[in-house]
Amino acid sequence: MSSAPPLAIRNLTSTPLELKLIERYEAPGTETHHHFSRITRNITTLVNNTSPAVPQLDENAPPSSTEDVSIRLEPFQISKPEVQAAQMSGKEILRLTFENEGERHRITTPSPQTQSQALQPLAPNPRFQYTGIFIPKDSFLTLYSSANLQCWMQELKDETPLSGISIPGTHNSPTYHKALPSVRCQAVPPKVQLENGVRFFDIRVQPESPEDPSKDGLVLVHGVFPISLTGNKYFRDLVNVVRTFLDENPSETVIMSVKREGPGNATDQQLSCILRDHYAGDVGKWFTAPRIPTLGEVRGKITLMRRFALDDRIRQEWDGAGWCIDAENWAYNTPNDTHGDVCVQDFCEVLETPTIEQKITFCEEHFERAGCLTCPLPGITTDAEHPVPPSPFYLNFLSASNFWKVGCWPEKIAARLNPAVTEFLCEKHHENGEGDGCLGIVVCDWVGKDGDWDLVRCIVGMNAKLEMRERDMR
Repeated sequence: MSSAPPLAIRNLTSTPLELKLIERYEAPGTETHHHFSRITRNITTLVNNTSPAVPQLDENAPPSSTEDVSIRLEPFQISKPEVQAAQMSGKEILRLTFENEGERHRITTPSPQTQSQALQPLAPNPRFQYTGIFIPKDSFLTLYSSANLQCWMQELKDETPLSGISIPGTHNSPTYHKALPSVRCQAVPPKVQLENGVRFFDIRVQPESPEDPSKDGLVLVHGVFPISLTGNKYFRDLVNVVRTFLDENPSETVIMSVKREGPGNATDQQLSCILRDHYAGDVGKWFTAPRIPTLGEVRGKITLMRRFALDDRIRQEWDGAGWCIDAENWAYNTPNDTHGDVCVQDFCEVLETPTIEQKITFCEEHFERAGCLTCPLPGITTDAEHPVPPSPFYLNFLSASNFWKVGCWPEKIAARLNPAVTEFLCEKHHENGEGDGCLGIVVCDWVGKDGDWDLVRCIVGMNAKLEMRERDMR
């Protein structure tokens, strides 16, 4: 039997935890096999391969060994408690019980269901909730405070600059329809993305009638292609989905990055007039000031980020300061470029499959650039009377593709990149502890496929240190 590496546990919550109990269970094929039942589907790991199916542990199964321990897990630290993890052969199961302020929660590794698990509280009406992600090949368990992904922004203070928050996003967000495989970037519709924590939409549009300023039609596109093979899809319908979500979840905001693409002859200036005159004129529903807002300013609103030039008339908005968060023109295919209100990693030309590893490296490096920053919170990290301006938005695009190579279509790249990034965030991001560990906006392809939202949970979970600082705000 092959043995796994010794167990490592990372506490990415804002409070100390204590490991109290370690229980080991023998799997089917041993004398206690009648206490287990096999699950019928395969379990895919975070490292892009398939593990043997993990047996479902019966609640009444007796452990083969039990060890009472008292191992303190400090917030934002990695602990290696000299505990041998379950065997990688899948013939042993480890159950761990943790305690916080007298309240106990437990988790089974490896998981019999998915990569992430909600820890099971051992008493009714628990005050705390935790999620664990276990990486089998490294015997690495990361613990997060569980977030309600539908309204996770409600845990953050109004004073928080939006650029100081770790925000899950999607690339070409509405491209979930039947389409060319190089065009489709998402597994599920925008409504489902929003309900599962996504708060940044990357949108590409083409004005349908640019010569007629009375027309508001904006066709959703990806490059020169429509996003659906069954007919045009429209920005208006997408906005209605977002507005309905925000009306039902007023603690949240959705950042919409809008760019003009497509085969037509429209101009950026025409697009800016259409958006201003037909969509974003209501300041109660949209945030269009040319600066980075606080969360309190944008709750319940769509926050507009522009990747288009402005018409001269629109430049006079906001007392001549311009219009919308400026992301107009960062360098193409860049691993790191600061322009306007954004600092961007958007290395997108992955022409051969070996280049995916280079893309992963660029993503990780950008995470670390963002993570070492400290969010300016008045009275906590900066002088309340002389506030420090917020940092730019760190935009980290996990997306890339090559139209001509099957192995480099968006879904194929995401299948390798998303698990690698999840693993990096769980094990390595922000190891030095400097700054808040913020990720910025993480722009993903194919999240939510087969119900897998682990990457989104990791991104939201990285707000724990920021939330801890905010609790100290006067």
